[in-house]
Amino acid sequence: MGLGGCILLIGAGAILAFATDWEMDTVNVDLVGWIMMLVGLVGVFVYVSIARRRRMVVPPTTTVVADDERRYQ
Repeated sequence: MGLGGCILLIGAGAILAFATDWEMDTVNVDLVGWIMMLVGLVGVFVYVSIARRRRMVVPPTTTVVADDERRYQ
């Protein structure tokens, strides 16, 4: 799931948790909203950690050998 999907989950969960007053006998709509927001936040943190890992600069593994010996004649 990408960053947009995570933000969509957070937004939809906030709407269900705070902006609706629906009452159902079988499903607690407020709890579903909180769960959606939590899943969206976890998704954002996972996405950010993966994106940060992709941007890491890895130093080259080859060694640079400098020729410092000067031969004078």
